[in-house]
Amino acid sequence: MLTSILFISVCFLAYANGANDNFKGVASLFGSGTANFRQALVWATLATLAGSLAALFLAQTLLVKFSGKGLAPDELIHTLPFMIAVAGGAGMTVILATRYGFPISTTHALLGAMAGSTLLATSGNLNLVPLLNNFVLPLLLSPVVALLLAALFYRGLNTWISRRASDNDLCMCVESPKQLALAGNAHMRMPLVPALSVDVQAACAERQASLVFGFHADRLRDGLHFCSAGAVCFARGLNDTPKIAALLLLAPGFELQWIIIAVATAMLLGGVFNARRVAETMSQKITSLTHDQGLSANLVTALLVIFASKLGMPVSTTHVSVGSLFGIGWVGGKAHSDVIASIALSWLLTLPCAAICAALIYETAINL
Repeated sequence: MLTSILFISVCFLAYANGANDNFKGVASLFGSGTANFRQALVWATLATLAGSLAALFLAQTLLVKFSGKGLAPDELIHTLPFMIAVAGGAGMTVILATRYGFPISTTHALLGAMAGSTLLATSGNLNLVPLLNNFVLPLLLSPVVALLLAALFYRGLNTWISRRASDNDLCMCVESPKQLALAGNAHMRMPLVPALSVDVQAACAERQASLVFGFHADRLRDGLHFCSAGAVCFARGLNDTPKIAALLLLAPGFELQWIIIAVATAMLLGGVFNARRVAETMSQKITSLTHDQGLSANLVTALLVIFASKLGMPVSTTHVSVGSLFGIGWVGGKAHSDVIASIALSWLLTLPCAAICAALIYETAINL
């Protein structure tokens, strides 16, 4: 019975994680108008699923760290009530935040649930050293690093674009105008002859900036934006799936490959059915975004999360993504500080909320 409850609890946590986290990687696509909500959601779902399945091969270190070793006594870790409490407490916290549109960290919720269960089970005997070194420091530092890197990257991108101005006084451009509809018949269109124009340096620079190595810059930028958004979602699936799957590793009767598949499926469903409110917060409420800003934020987020996964550092994709967006908004002078303050408050409340929920669930589970 407890094994079945644990499986349901882990799937619930994975569902909540997908609802709160899946859209974060593509938030800049939706916020900048590069893609509509449905297009962004489909891309996020596919990329996250790919990252979740790749976690079996590329993120083995995280499976060990989020089994709770070092944080709680080994004899406690191997008990089903402890794992049920961790999964249930974290899942309840994440789904509650999702309900109100707050993008919180599943990593943070897992830590709080582990701490709450351990404190109750051991009467306050909690090893704080691994908690601080392996978890708290990466969670605190990652948004700051993301903020600074995103601000520097976008500032550098702007500088590079501004230096593409022409040194000539005049330029000659050949342009293909849009077709005109004939009066009285909207279905019949007449092609126009390409126009030749001579303009001043400022206009020439604007036209030249639209080409990069012979490719149209807008299409190249949007393509990179989609790729970077997919990379963020892939990295998130790669980083988060092992944390959730680790809760089932010590339970009897479960094989690793089926655990990964179950977690990946639940995350997919959560993102498809319950991502809208967090999507609006990430895409529109933190800061207004241009195409270049969204691309910059996504590239920084993807690189940081993938690098952390390689090193086995359980950073929060949420913290990194929000930090990147805020860094972009800060440089552009359009960051919404009140929204950032609300999100920061939700981050502070995540750990105690998860700890209390997990402690209550643990108390119930040991009496079953």
